[in-house]
Amino acid sequence: MTPSGTTSAATPSGAASAVTPSGAASAVTPPEDGPAGTGVAAAGTRVRDGGAQPAWELLLPAAGAPARRRGRALQEALREAVRSGRLASGTRLPSSRALAADLGVSRGLVTEAYEQLTAEGYLRSGRGSGTWVGGTVRTGRAVAAPPDGAPVPASGVCADFRPGTPDLSLFPRAAWAAAQRAVLAELPHSALGYPDPRGLPVLRAALAALLARRRGVVADPDRLVVCSGVAQATTLLGTVLRARGHRAVGVEDPGSPEHGRLFAATGLDTAWLPLDGEGLRPGPLAAADVRAVVVTPAHQFPSGIAWSAERRGMLLDWARAVDGHVLEDDYDGDFRYDRAPVGALQGLDPERVVYTGSVSKSLAPGLRLGWMVLPEALVDEVVERKRTMDLGHPALDQAALAHLVTSGGYDRQLRRCQRAYRERRDALLAALARHFPGTSVTGIAAGLHVIACLPARYGPPERFVARAAAAGVVLRPLEEYGTARPADGAVRLVIGYAHLAPAVIAEGMRRAAEALGGR
Repeated sequence: MTPSGTTSAATPSGAASAVTPSGAASAVTPPEDGPAGTGVAAAGTRVRDGGAQPAWELLLPAAGAPARRRGRALQEALREAVRSGRLASGTRLPSSRALAADLGVSRGLVTEAYEQLTAEGYLRSGRGSGTWVGGTVRTGRAVAAPPDGAPVPASGVCADFRPGTPDLSLFPRAAWAAAQRAVLAELPHSALGYPDPRGLPVLRAALAALLARRRGVVADPDRLVVCSGVAQATTLLGTVLRARGHRAVGVEDPGSPEHGRLFAATGLDTAWLPLDGEGLRPGPLAAADVRAVVVTPAHQFPSGIAWSAERRGMLLDWARAVDGHVLEDDYDGDFRYDRAPVGALQGLDPERVVYTGSVSKSLAPGLRLGWMVLPEALVDEVVERKRTMDLGHPALDQAALAHLVTSGGYDRQLRRCQRAYRERRDALLAALARHFPGTSVTGIAAGLHVIACLPARYGPPERFVARAAAAGVVLRPLEEYGTARPADGAVRLVIGYAHLAPAVIAEGMRRAAEALGGR
């Protein structure tokens, strides 16, 4: 490279061209049987309106950035040009002096950018041979697939009756903001260090009182661990059980597919345990080679039943007999519309039941705030796993939730959600009765979903779901949540309603009925 920046040397491969700051290219003539005469512009340029334009023009916005961040902007622009492929591997760059003159910036900024990107591997240089685009960068960007279960935007969808989804517009923004301001003003500096892996004492005390009052949980703050929702609670328990020699965990059939996936991530197999109208069937449970099960007794997901007192007692007797444990996922226990909710199973035997819950349905799943109340024998092991997993939950979010609970704001939020969700459940039942006569809804009046059993004339289920989807209505059959495949041809649906306005619910059911020919 000459002092003026005009380049006539070949690239190290002997084939690539060099580009001057003004865009003039001086390509080394390739052999006649190579790509000569194909009209391809020299490396570092791009063709526009019939002439070669310099790729360096993409750096001009960075050169016009404010003085304080001009150097960083230049590095970012040059880095992006390499990543995107606009500066291809093997392209020789102008001298720092020439590029600085072309961009109207100081030579020091360009030199610093070259040195930084060379250190990162985007560029390479050698004494007397100039600076080149390196060969380690792979251009192009893969589009990440959304995580399993995450909402996927879809064109033409009128109503997605996804079960278990709360109405995020009900999140109490003003109350949460007030709680954050209050804790920032009051929280001591010491609370901003690495937190107790169990959680802030003020939140554990507040949650213990809340759970005892609302769900009948025997909650000692010292045995309560704050975690990132029930998902992390399940994972923590799975790792502890695996370390204790467990090889499998029993799960409800039908049940939440997420339970099996979470336990599988900890190295545990899952055994499907069938249900009837009262809860887990005693025979298959006794025959299963497991000493731990995960259950949803207050409002079984997805069937919607509340376990009978006899089956709750049977399960605890089984746990004592096998020296095992029960994981109680109280995912929506606060939402019962016809009477007071059934109390938590944990209250009957705190030494055999691990109680878990979260604010995902009452506030928002994005907060990633949940809890687990542990038997004394598991506390130390779970707390140590929590410490090594993430060093504890964010202190400010914990303090804000504690403020919301102790100030009464959380109870007000629960009442607000309960009113809205009960109205939407009523709207769904009315729409089903109007558009699908003969439909029965099973399960208790609770939670964020219902099980609707449509007459066989609407089946088979696969056809029903496909035609509804073609009309912009997304529905999920009960068969997706378990192993049973009834042969009666009836259409059994798990229909979520909490996140949909009554008008959307009515319109969705109308469209689904039209798609089936209004049978």
